[in-house]
This record gives sequence, C-alpha cells and structure tokens, in this order.
Amino acid sequence: MSRRAGILEFAVLGLLRESPMHGYELRKRLNTSLGVFRAFSYGTLYPCLKTLVANGWLIEESGSTPEDALTATLAGRRAKIVYRLTAEGKDHFEELLAQTGPDAYEDEHFAARFAFFGQTSRDVRMRVLEGRRSRLEERLEKMRASLARTRERLDDYTLELQRHGMESVEREVRWLNELIESERAGRDIKTSASDGSAQQDNTSGETGGLPRHRDSTRPDPSDDTVT
Repeated sequence: MSRRAGILEFAVLGLLRESPMHGYELRKRLNTSLGVFRAFSYGTLYPCLKTLVANGWLIEESGSTPEDALTATLAGRRAKIVYRLTAEGKDHFEELLAQTGPDAYEDEHFAARFAFFGQTSRDVRMRVLEGRRSRLEERLEKMRASLARTRERLDDYTLELQRHGMESVEREVRWLNELIESERAGRDIKTSASDGSAQQDNTSGETGGLPRHRDSTRPDPSDDTVT
C-alpha cells in the first residue's frame, strides 16, 4: 500500500467513526475538513472504500427507503449506498490512532493525524507533536546550512523564496511549541463561536489541548510547500 493510500484509509475510517456516510458526503468532508485531500477524485475514493469493505472494516447499507430504491431501479439509477464502520473497523482505527512512528511526523500524514486529535489520547498526541517538531527542526537546520552555502550564488528572488520557506517552517515550529506547552499543562481550550473568547475546559483529560493564539493566522499542517 502506498503512503497516500494509507492516509486516505485512515481518514475514511476516522470520519466514518463519527457517523455513517454516503460516498458523496465522505468526499465532501475529506475535501473541506482535511486539507491534505483538497484534490482527489471518486476514482481514488471508491477503490479505497471497496478495500475497506473487503477487509471487514466497513459494511455497505442501502441509504434509501424501499420506495426510493424501487424508483432508482426503474429509472436506471443506482440506489444510494451508505458506508458504516464495523466493530473490527473501529478496533483497527484505534490501533492506527495509537501509532506514533516516523510516518506520523511527515507533512501529509501529520495533517490527517492532527485532524483526529480529538479522538486521540493525550500521551499519543504528545509523541506525535514532539516527533513532528523534531522533524521540522532537522529540516530547518538543513535549510539554514544550504542557504549559508549557496547564498552568494542565488538571485534575489530565489533567495526570497528560500527565506519564505524557512519562515513557514519556523512558524509551524512555534505553533507546535504552543501546542506541546498546552498539552503538558493539561489545558483544554475551546473558542466560543459567538464572541471569539477562549474558555477553559477541564472536563476531560483526553481531549482539547489547543493553545490561545496571539494572532489570527496559524500554520496549516497540510502545507507541504516546504520539503
């Protein structure tokens, strides 16, 4: 299985853990909620769903009433199929959530993992965040060393592009530092949609952990423009 296929399967299982969905609903959620899947087709999604069904992690159910199904048949259309997570699928997803290997720190996989941090235990969140920060700090060191070697040979625009890339990574490192600090402090911050204020919520030691931000911008974990 390719890395991207593995990320897609993880995301599909995570979304279906929240509720059963049609393929169209799944594609919409993947596009809007998970930036890493901004551009992908049904030709990618449906083979993934078929694989998950074959593995016993999903089941297909009719999402229509008998009358709707009959109307669809008479009109030559396929009845809507709803995908539902099985008990085995839930167990498999929880196993994937607990994994904290190097793949979890990479750009695309980290974005998908972060999207499901609300379903992830605090100790696993900490390992993933710290691993991601370490990976980016290594990247920064290499970028700075490369820039120091080639600065004199670069034109102004290429040099500015290099600086922009470094600033993007530095910004994400600062963001990760804030997240890690909040996780260590056991803070659960929720932002009120009505007035934009932050509220402290300590009802659960397993969810939350988002820090208060000093500005309106934060890095997109799915931003893989810097490699």
